[in-house]
Amino acid sequence: MLSEIDQGPWPPCPTPFNLARHVLERSAQHHPDRMALQIISPRGAERWSYARLEAAVRGCGTGLLARGLRPGDRVLMRLGNEVAFPILFLGAIAAGLVPVPTSAALTGAEITRMAALVAPALIVAAEGLALPDPLPCPVLGVAEMLGWEALPPCDWEMGDPDRLAYAVFTSGTSGGAQAVGHAHRAIWARGMMHQGWEGFGEGDRVLHAGAFNWTYTLGTGLMDPWTLGAVALIPAAGVAPAALPLLMKRFDVTVFAAAPGIYRQMLRAGLPALPRLRHGLSAGEAMPPDLRAAWQAATGCAVHEALGMTEVSTYISGSPARPQAAGTAGWVQAGRRVAVLGEDGQPRPRGEVGLLAVHRGDPGLMLGYLSNAEGTAARYRGDWFVTGDLAEMTPEGAVIYRGREDDLMNAGGFRVSPQEVEAAMLAFPGVQDCAVTEVEVRPGVRVIGCFFVSAEPIGQAALEAHAAAHLARWKQPRLYHRLDALPRSANNKVNRRALAVLLPRPDLPGEGTA
Repeated sequence: MLSEIDQGPWPPCPTPFNLARHVLERSAQHHPDRMALQIISPRGAERWSYARLEAAVRGCGTGLLARGLRPGDRVLMRLGNEVAFPILFLGAIAAGLVPVPTSAALTGAEITRMAALVAPALIVAAEGLALPDPLPCPVLGVAEMLGWEALPPCDWEMGDPDRLAYAVFTSGTSGGAQAVGHAHRAIWARGMMHQGWEGFGEGDRVLHAGAFNWTYTLGTGLMDPWTLGAVALIPAAGVAPAALPLLMKRFDVTVFAAAPGIYRQMLRAGLPALPRLRHGLSAGEAMPPDLRAAWQAATGCAVHEALGMTEVSTYISGSPARPQAAGTAGWVQAGRRVAVLGEDGQPRPRGEVGLLAVHRGDPGLMLGYLSNAEGTAARYRGDWFVTGDLAEMTPEGAVIYRGREDDLMNAGGFRVSPQEVEAAMLAFPGVQDCAVTEVEVRPGVRVIGCFFVSAEPIGQAALEAHAAAHLARWKQPRLYHRLDALPRSANNKVNRRALAVLLPRPDLPGEGTA
């Protein structure tokens, strides 16, 4: 049985179409006074109704056009964790412009390189954030932009659902920043994950723990709830994960979404009874089985994971209707066509590891990398977009994630998935978190290093015995090093490249475990 799974075509996107209109218009017309957004903190909440949110978005579109911008022009977003972020994003799209959100943490050199890729006609920036040098276009402040809420609403700029709507940056397989261009139809395609993963609807109150300027938050935390008429809740800037459990109880959260690391921090802080909570959502990286079990034991609610990437969003997941099987990333969502490819670009038999690929006809797939046609073409094998993820399919069609192709370790001539080793070491009692990577102990000699977090020191002999009982010899770490915390990105993903430099003396394998 081959690995290719075709779940049938998703209904075609209506035409003409506008992404922002699809997100806001229905609820703004039929439920104008319903809460759309609450920015919450222990001090209370900032509240935005659907009517006010639509007015701010369309007023923003009017203000942008009044500055001389025209449909197709690009707007570089340099904003922090503030309500201006979704207003500008949707306001630009409403008027036919192309917003390009970026992380507030970028340096001047980084944003200068990224601006060169997108050639913006306008930059909207919060005070104190790094800007391109030299400036390629005018810069607008946040206060002026928010003042546009009182302007007359812009018309929805309708058109081909395949035209460019927005661009978001990803590191790409080369490690350099890539501007991923998405079509207006991307929001229509997200309908596949409403029930295929998220499992929420009009009556839900969805809390996403991420900042506004993370695409996971923008999609799952904001646009999807608004498309369905639900309430989106976002923590205010500065709210720590330890404060989230009480906020969930206070604001009657029914669905919670976050990266795995946030779940772990919340469990350490302690959870009150959460009678309204139905389930959790997790994405960004794989959730360790022990963490999933601990959350379910503490709340009585399951966590449903999703596997995806910036270029296509999530496409494999568990859901309330079809939970993922233990040890798997979930199921191919309805409307998707997915396969595990071999080196020849053809689907492999189920049970074999290969490159996970999405068919080029997927409505959620990117248009391409801006200013990089060659890089776009390199991601395709015939009719398949190759994700760079390694996976295998079970006979039942569940997908087992085997790590990134570029994360694979090659210690001693064997290719080893770091996720497989990490799952084994996380089963050791007392190991709270861990990550593995290759470490060069001397020129030309590379071994697997295990970096772990624990409340108390753990002897290397005990760790070695555990690894020997759970992993083949070539998969076992040769170095162990205890850390207070793993290095993580702003989106809470483990930074494997930063691990090796944390070894004080990599030539001495036993150093640092006590």
